[in-house]
Amino acid sequence: MIRLSKISSSTARLLAISTSLLIGALATMPQASAQSANNDIVAVVGNKQITVKEFKEKYDEVLRQTINPPTKEQFLEDLVRYEMGVQEATKRKLEDDPIVKERIRQEVYKGLIERELGNKVQEIKVTDAEMQAYYKKNPEIRTSHILIEFRPDATAEQKKAARERATEIFNEVKKGKRAFEEYVGLYTDDVLSKRTGGDVGWQTGLTLVPAYYNTAMEMKLNEIRGLIETQYGFHIIKKTGVRSYSEANKRTIRAAVFDEKRKKIFDAYFAQLRKQYPVRTNKDKLP
Repeated sequence: MIRLSKISSSTARLLAISTSLLIGALATMPQASAQSANNDIVAVVGNKQITVKEFKEKYDEVLRQTINPPTKEQFLEDLVRYEMGVQEATKRKLEDDPIVKERIRQEVYKGLIERELGNKVQEIKVTDAEMQAYYKKNPEIRTSHILIEFRPDATAEQKKAARERATEIFNEVKKGKRAFEEYVGLYTDDVLSKRTGGDVGWQTGLTLVPAYYNTAMEMKLNEIRGLIETQYGFHIIKKTGVRSYSEANKRTIRAAVFDEKRKKIFDAYFAQLRKQYPVRTNKDKLP
């Protein structure tokens, strides 16, 4: 499994026991064998044997994943409870429940992705040159804005009224009789950025909506532009800074490049899979 960091003890214990209780509930449970040597069995729970080999494999997985692992005795109790739960779920035929069936489908999908793409994702390497190339197109920028808000479910008339108000404000801002921060204090509907003169801090294309970020990218330093429409309303933007690569958050850049490479792996895999499963969509039916 792909692990980017250590996880909590309790979480690791559950993960190591099984990727999913739901899938486990469908597994065939072997009857305890009289032929098995007692010293090869650490527990028998109902009709399930927990062998030394099985215990060791799962406990070793926990040791790899957690900083503060449980004792062997604690982990054995976890396994015992898990097996009791699986058998109880099977007795109640939970595998026939629609919600459980959907959860099982999700786990099967995750299992396929892990098996088919897990190693490829783990092998992804990100170079400094790739990070610089990415950052050149996607730099961190700083802006301030005035927001003239309209609700997501606004009617055409309400949006028209918001646009008219935004246009009046923008025309006043363009005259430049006051500092931009003063106009923010007078007119913005963004309560949070109002406290900072409209400043929304250093942001990237990953943290700003595309219409806002793309517009700001086209602007010169200290330029003011409007009206930019997003799902939040109409924005009047002032560009106040562009951060150099040397000052940028390298961890964020590396993660962005990594995600791009991972997306290419997924896109290629599903493009190939699509050849086996013809797809027809009716996007005009989307609500």
